[in-house]
Amino acid sequence: MRIKEGFILRQICGEYVVVGEGLAQVNFNKMLSLNETAAYLWDAAKGKEFTPEELVDLLLERYEVTREKAAEDVEKLLAVWVKEGVAEA
Repeated sequence: MRIKEGFILRQICGEYVVVGEGLAQVNFNKMLSLNETAAYLWDAAKGKEFTPEELVDLLLERYEVTREKAAEDVEKLLAVWVKEGVAEA
């Protein structure tokens, strides 16, 4: 998987949001809000190919959570990123 070029994570008034920059993102006319954990994963994944399993491992390193719960959360998060058009498989 990969986060598409032209999308950046910003912190605005204490909230994390993904916004599109540049002509390629002209049709992305919204902001995608992320919680702190999703923003952490975004930063780790930005600019490189990654697998869901790598993101699961990052969650396990940082939080006390089971592998099953981390995998479920990553799956849901990536589904949103793909649906919203900011990431691709």
